[in-house]
Amino acid sequence: MSANTPQPVNEKNSQVKEDLTANFNTLQQIFAGGQMLFVAFGALVLMPLITGLDANVALFTAGLGTLLFQWVTKGQVPIFLASSFAFIAPITYGVQTWGIAGTMSGLFAAGLVYMLMSYAVKVRGVDFIHRLLPPVVVGPVIMVIGLGLAPMAVNMAIGKSGDGSIVFIAYETALMISLPALLATLLISTMAKGVLKLVPIFAGVLVGYLLAFYFGVVDFTAIANAPWFSVPKFVAPEWNWHAVLFMIPVAIAPAVEHVGDILAISNVTGKDFLKKPGLHRTLFGDGLATSVSALFGGPPNTTYSEVTGAVMLTRNFNPKIMIWAAIIAIVLAFVGKFGAILQTIPVAVMGGIMILLFGSIASVGLNTLIRHQVDLSHPRNLCIVSVTLVFGIGGMAFGFGSFSLQGVSLCGVVAIVLNLCLPKMDQE
Repeated sequence: MSANTPQPVNEKNSQVKEDLTANFNTLQQIFAGGQMLFVAFGALVLMPLITGLDANVALFTAGLGTLLFQWVTKGQVPIFLASSFAFIAPITYGVQTWGIAGTMSGLFAAGLVYMLMSYAVKVRGVDFIHRLLPPVVVGPVIMVIGLGLAPMAVNMAIGKSGDGSIVFIAYETALMISLPALLATLLISTMAKGVLKLVPIFAGVLVGYLLAFYFGVVDFTAIANAPWFSVPKFVAPEWNWHAVLFMIPVAIAPAVEHVGDILAISNVTGKDFLKKPGLHRTLFGDGLATSVSALFGGPPNTTYSEVTGAVMLTRNFNPKIMIWAAIIAIVLAFVGKFGAILQTIPVAVMGGIMILLFGSIASVGLNTLIRHQVDLSHPRNLCIVSVTLVFGIGGMAFGFGSFSLQGVSLCGVVAIVLNLCLPKMDQE
């Protein structure tokens, strides 16, 4: 048949149907991707707002990090990456001490730790992480992350800055905003059905924001002055060895949490992602996304449990929807007014949500000890957990010269050292 010979009508109709089906499937994937981003949105933007980073940069790096993760894992795992709450306290301290640029060098190094761990997993197997970081180490470190942030949550809930030094909203007004926001989050978490159950943070922020507007504590000046199109305020890292040594131990808890997230998504989809593409690939993807995020001034990336819940609920296991979610996040990052809206969220609104959020983090650490039946009646386990908790919550700091190790960083190091040095239990 020559090139000019027309195709039969049946063939043309078949081709049109295939094109329409492909377009419809693409639209479905875009819609599903938007839904996944909506689920992750509340937690995604809350972290940079708390730590003083740019929310638009966080959106951009979450999208870019997810694309990198999908590339490393060969597009096999339906996972979305975004801001890690484990780094809230260290980033807050880092920004106050070394500035955003200096803190980013520490976060870049934390990403490298992930990648080194991925190599160790590839060589030594998954058991390597469990031996180095057993539940008796990880549990109290995660508890310190949540409990150490408790004063910040309370201060913001009563209208003050995170450290309590500045009053932004009157005490009574702040409580009339933060407590309903907290209550809305609690009710959605426990009573809602379907997709709504997956967005408690977003619902709480919405209720709190509306109340803040009613009480006249929302300033819309930033929204009016912001352009529709705006390049996010990227910040390049500046080398600071203090920040590097401070941030490296913080990577311990999120790395272990990553293993749990991959197990969870494996159970949801019925596929063993620990074997294919392999934990070493998923862990490397997390690390690469975190280091690249730091190059732009964004927060560290981690796998999002909320999105895993959405995957389980919708039964949509196609990793392509995460790619669309990432693309939508990148596009939103360049909408200037969108970022300005986020900046108008009052501290009392965020404080109300954070009371539950930080308490939940501490509960995860406690659940780690319970689920793995860590026997706290044994002196070895009791020593590790006790010293780690008191060092972290009490504010213990070790330092020499201008360098100081404290908070989650110190707890991670102390817990690992105690676990390695104290005599093993008889049954071990």
